Amino acid sequence: MKRMVVGPFNRVEGDLEVMLDVVDGRVQAAYVNSPMYRGFEQILKEKHPLDALVYVPRICGICSVAQSAASAQALAHAMGLQPPENGQLVANLTLAAENLADHLSHFYLFFMPDFARSFYQGRPWFDEAQARFKAVSGSAMAAVLPARAKFLHLMGYLAGKWPHTLSLQPGGSSRPLEQGEQIRLTILLAEFRSFLERTLFGDKLETVANLDSESVLLAWMDRLARSADFPRFLAMAYDLKLHEQGRASDRFMSYGAYPEGDDNLLPSGSWENGKLCPLDISAIREDVSHSWMEGEAALAPAAGHTLPQPGKAGAYSWCKSPRLDGRVVETGALARQLVAGHPLVRDLVARYGGNVTARVVARMLEIARMVPVMEEWVRRIRPGEPFCQTTTALEDASGIGLIEAARGSLGHWLEVRQGRIHNYQIIAPTTWNFSPRDAAGEPGALEQALVGVRIEENDEGAPVTVQHVVRSFDPCMVCTVH
Repeated sequence: MKRMVVGPFNRVEGDLEVMLDVVDGRVQAAYVNSPMYRGFEQILKEKHPLDALVYVPRICGICSVAQSAASAQALAHAMGLQPPENGQLVANLTLAAENLADHLSHFYLFFMPDFARSFYQGRPWFDEAQARFKAVSGSAMAAVLPARAKFLHLMGYLAGKWPHTLSLQPGGSSRPLEQGEQIRLTILLAEFRSFLERTLFGDKLETVANLDSESVLLAWMDRLARSADFPRFLAMAYDLKLHEQGRASDRFMSYGAYPEGDDNLLPSGSWENGKLCPLDISAIREDVSHSWMEGEAALAPAAGHTLPQPGKAGAYSWCKSPRLDGRVVETGALARQLVAGHPLVRDLVARYGGNVTARVVARMLEIARMVPVMEEWVRRIRPGEPFCQTTTALEDASGIGLIEAARGSLGHWLEVRQGRIHNYQIIAPTTWNFSPRDAAGEPGALEQALVGVRIEENDEGAPVTVQHVVRSFDPCMVCTVH
């Protein structure tokens, strides 16, 4: 057996190391380490409840709105507030804008440059991949970076600034929109749609969103593989058989996304063996047996604590091991679209289980599906009507905020005593996906997904297939440990 350590990873938000046990050229076991301790949950203790809205966005600079949204929802739950329709629409738009920008960044900046590595020299598509997607110098950057920057102008109108906005409040949005700003949002979304249809997809968003099976996807890919970037990815991914790589537990979870009245646009639930089940959040526990954290028993988040214990025997990561009913689940765009019932995603998972290609496909489908929804949300805003309810004082209360960030299910659990935060616990999407083993010895989702990956002797640096599998989850390591 050969043991190798891969990391730190470039093009990953935060620090990540993966230890691999390799037998006969294939990964036999993987151990994922989140090596950076943060301490946010300790910082929040004894603060005023509303101070959380200032602190939690600083957990991360690329998904700060997601943290704000989860905190605002936890506070709203504790206060018994329901935002007015305008406030909910703006909150949904703000979160959706960040999520789609994250998907775009992941595809072009984090994921696709691996196809331009010299390891793939000799593949029929290599020269085109290197010219298009090579980090820094690839031609895609000249179109993508300005388009992303312009799309994020939405944040200025919706939230005042990005990252670390303060506009998302328990009662809705503190930044009311005027009619002129509503018109500008419409123009920005139209420009973003044009970029997506011209450069990323080479087709109408509605056509992409309605692709309903692998056979239809492949026929669509064949028609457009030389004219747009997502079809180019599909052609390369199928050539490399990435749909056969990166299979984890094949259990998936989504908290549900984008509230509309009493329902969510994307529903909550869990998915396993082709079956959709209701989500029971009371079944969530955080195991710390292999984490450098104090404690022995697996506790519900609301009863948990986050106190470091460096040097703990048997531990190898700062990340906890969240489990749903004692089991490993995967979260992210793939889980969201499975639970929401998208036929293409369900077909891909039915054929191959969760895999590298399916995770990227789910993100691209989410972009294609959400932009038209965002256009409709903007049309529904009514300038001049309320955007926010006034917050109420909290003395003794608890609240839960469950949202879907770009990378998956994000939960905030809040307890207030005598007007101060007594306990604040956070489980981020990458905490679910990159968790270490639990007390039963079951590896986390990424640890399972890496088993069986082939390690090529002539691969330079971090093995490229390992990179594909790791990046397919789009990790945000600074969100993983608090």
